[in-house]
Amino acid sequence: MKRNILTLMAGALLLGMSSMSAMAAGKTIAVSWKTFQEERWKTDEAAIKAVVEAAGNKYISTDAQGSAAKQLTDIEGLVSQKVDVILVVAFDSSAILPAFQTAADAGVKMISYDVLVEHPDALYVTFDNVGVGRLMAKTMLEKGKAEGDFAFIKGDKGDPNATFLFEGIMEVLKPNMDAGKIKNVCETFTDGWKPDGAQKNMEQCLTSVNNKVDAVISENDGMAGGVVAALEAQGLAGTVPVTGQDGDHAALNRVALGTQLVSVWKDSRVLGKSAAEFANMIADGKALTELPGVGKFSGGQKGVEVNAVLIPPNPITKDKLNEVIDGGWVTKEKVCAGVPAGSVPACG
Repeated sequence: MKRNILTLMAGALLLGMSSMSAMAAGKTIAVSWKTFQEERWKTDEAAIKAVVEAAGNKYISTDAQGSAAKQLTDIEGLVSQKVDVILVVAFDSSAILPAFQTAADAGVKMISYDVLVEHPDALYVTFDNVGVGRLMAKTMLEKGKAEGDFAFIKGDKGDPNATFLFEGIMEVLKPNMDAGKIKNVCETFTDGWKPDGAQKNMEQCLTSVNNKVDAVISENDGMAGGVVAALEAQGLAGTVPVTGQDGDHAALNRVALGTQLVSVWKDSRVLGKSAAEFANMIADGKALTELPGVGKFSGGQKGVEVNAVLIPPNPITKDKLNEVIDGGWVTKEKVCAGVPAGSVPACG
């Protein structure tokens, strides 16, 4: 699987783009959100909107509300409004392809934001999701459990990120699985990455194995919340390590409390700012191959090669909670709510 990507540290990426932030005044930059259900999208939007408007451009958005059909209609509507660039957080990457072609035919530039859409004319901007999977599994082996019965709560089947994450997870866990140290006792996709769906999946898993689960690899923080709720109902929260990603505030509190092992932090302020900078440049006529940090990516299911930039994530465990607090991502009060004083370095 080809991943000829120049993965950049976020600071260097932004430094290289800082002088280009105000190039495309008077353009319209749109975002098609798959849903605002998840906490993080509001953070992304604030970062995108700030950069777009600072450049003298107009920001507009639509919310597909978890519907592939609505997202198709939303994008077609944006194309008819003759916007210059559309950033798309795809609900279903395959279902949305016709809208990407409609945009390309109309000369509207497209950015796959965080979720890969395999259209050759689109720019893919995201965190290294295979790398996120690796980090979750690596942290589990090093600070959670290196053997035992593992449950895997995956994201939505229609979202390529669920597959990318699992690929990274399996890459790290495979040696222990091949050696018989780790057994996969439950594995399931979760519709829409919904926390209540993850909770039901975990409840069914626990029932099927008579609560004999030693570790849970959950692919994001929202689902980890559902997983922890299911574990808590069986008196297992805090004894069964659980992974997640996104740096959700509630998840970081769970890390401090000890009910979640790790949240792989993808600072969506960095991702939003980067993508908005790219949108401004593209709207101004800059070719995708001329963007700072761009490389080639063809790791999707169809193997379509696209121009892409991947940003590295950061795994946050108990001993690293100061990083999200000091970085202004979340307050100490939120991280440390209910945490006994002195039990966690960040909450001392």
